[in-house]
Amino acid sequence: MFRLASILYSIVGTSLAGSFVIAALVMGYDTMIPILVSAVTGAILALPLSYFITRAILANAR
Repeated sequence: MFRLASILYSIVGTSLAGSFVIAALVMGYDTMIPILVSAVTGAILALPLSYFITRAILANAR
């Protein structure tokens, strides 16, 4: 389970962090601190999200 979650995190984490950075730039926050905060927030929120996605995949695989 950990292996699948880590593979999914590499995809989900970059996608979510990138989306948050783009959203921050669209809203006009173009300095370093808001961009870093949005990237870190996306990376942190991707941890439980990848866990729940992994659980859903494994539940449907059985």
